[in-house]
Parts: sequence; C-alpha cells; structure tokens
Amino acid sequence: MEKVEEIIDLGSFDERFYAIVGRGDENLKLFSQLFGVKVLARGTEILLRGEEEKVRKLGNFIREIMKEFAKGPLSSAEVRDRAKAFVKGSPESIMQDSEEVILITHRRKAIVPKTENQKKYVKAIRENDVVFGIGPAGTGKTYLAMAMALAYLKENKVNKIILTRPAVEAGEKLGYLPGTIAEKVDPYLRPLYDALYDMVDYDKASYMLGRNIIEIAPLAFMRGRTLNDAFIILDEAQNSTREQMKMFLTRIGFGSKVVITGDITQIDLPKKEESGLIEAMKVLDKIEGIGFVKFGQEDVVRHPIVARIIRAYEDYEKKQSVGKEKSKRSKSQVSK
Repeated sequence: MEKVEEIIDLGSFDERFYAIVGRGDENLKLFSQLFGVKVLARGTEILLRGEEEKVRKLGNFIREIMKEFAKGPLSSAEVRDRAKAFVKGSPESIMQDSEEVILITHRRKAIVPKTENQKKYVKAIRENDVVFGIGPAGTGKTYLAMAMALAYLKENKVNKIILTRPAVEAGEKLGYLPGTIAEKVDPYLRPLYDALYDMVDYDKASYMLGRNIIEIAPLAFMRGRTLNDAFIILDEAQNSTREQMKMFLTRIGFGSKVVITGDITQIDLPKKEESGLIEAMKVLDKIEGIGFVKFGQEDVVRHPIVARIIRAYEDYEKKQSVGKEKSKRSKSQVSK
C-alpha cells in the first residue's frame, strides 16, 4: 500500500507540546506502536509516515488532543491513556471521559476513570454495598475510591468518610516509636492523607479531619464499632489477618458503602499468617451486593516504567513457580 506523510505543527515548545510528545519522545514511540505509523519530532512539528488510513487516524487523534487542551491541561500519562482508548474504540472515545467525571479537585483537575477496569471499578462501587479492588500498585484503586468517597460526601449520600488500613511494616523493623498513639500510627496512614490532600485543599481537609467528618485510623481501632451512613475505605487489605477482615466486614452499618483495596502480591504479614483479603476473595465471591474488580499492569497510571516493572516481576514469579513444580515432580519420581 502507498505510503503517505502528514506534518502536524504543535505551535511551540509549551506544556501542550511536552504532554503530547512525552519525556524522551516516549509518547511518540507509543503512538508508533499503537497506530502502526512512523512518528518523528522535528522542532515543534510531528511527522507521520505510513499507510494513508493509519496516518489519517493518528493525525485525527493528535488534532483532537490539541482541542482538548483548550478545555484544560492534560498530563503526558493522560495523553497516553487517551491514545489507547482511541485505538480500542471510536474517535469519540477520547471524549467519553468528560462524561464520567467523579470529582473536580481544588486545583480544578477532573478525576476520571481512565482504563476499562477503572470504569468497571467505579461502576461496581455505585452498584454494590461492598467492593473489592485487587491489583498492583499504581492502578488507582485507593485514589479512585477516595474520589468516590468525597463525591458521595459532597452529594450528602453519606455523613462521613472513614479511611483505615492495617498498621503493618513493609519488611522493615521500625522498632519503638516515641509519641502519642496518633503519632505512632501516622506513618502507616500517610498514603491516605496524601490522596486526601491531593483532592481537597489543606484548610478544608483539616476542618473535616478536626470535625471527624473524615476519620483516618488503623484497622485495629474499628473493633466494637458499627459504622452507619459512612463511606469506608480499607486500604492495603492484603495485610489484614483473617480475624481482622471478618471483624471489619461485620462493622458495616445501614447506609454505608465499603471499598476494600489490596495487592495480594505484596503481603507483609508473617509467613504463617494467612491474608484476610485472600480468604475473603474465596468466601465472599458469590455473595449478592459484593463486587470484585481485578486490575492488571495495563491499568497502571503511574510512570510507564512501573507497568514494565510489574510485568517483569509477574514473568519472573511464573518462571519460579514452574521451576518449583518441576523440582517437586523430579523428587516425587526419585522417591518412587
């Protein structure tokens, strides 16, 4: 088929240019793979070369993205996500996110689900009383749950937000920590504070924390409570014990929504202790009103290298598992 060329001028070396091109031209490399077109940057211009239909499709995508910048800035990662959606769906697919805005942050940033699994996750939260979000780091499990919690609070669907996670050390031995109970557990809960302050300005967040409209506490502090009219997020649930998970799930009161997030490949419990998250996945799989959404490396919305790291570990663990299985079989045959 005849090759054609198209040149698109991005205008200047501004925020839009760097978001579309990406660091080290990483977005252009992705465009080349997704659309099957050779893509080169020449100054502020982008040269597209390939089959006419494919060049036209990529050109349409870049022009649509340029129009999007008139509504507000996009990050380099968001441009990559839009490119993937554009290839999978119709040309209108990159505009669909505007219809799925969960929350507008204090910095005027729209929080939207960006991948198919993220959209399933948000839908599951809306339709179920309890939702499990399971998958690797960087897939937006906690961040989207926080956005949904704040949206529910804003719409008066709940009276308060409760954020909790097990106080388990990630491999390190921190030893004795001085200070009050709040000061001792604060390092374990810091990721929840980070997500909160990214969506709500500091003064408003401090006010809601001070008035207990938003409560952040270790999982152990949930014992004996009944949580009514609340949006409750249990983060890092893979580090909850079987007893803790059962205790937590039986705290749910009327009018409450619960989201439980975790990564079963990063369990920091003692080796003999079974994860409460893994057991809950087996026990509650068929219960009505409980939804499960599993994320993969394709849902990672952090730096692109994070997805590659996750994939490398998954491949390594599969090889290790196969090697152990072969070793077991060999030993079994020898013993016979």
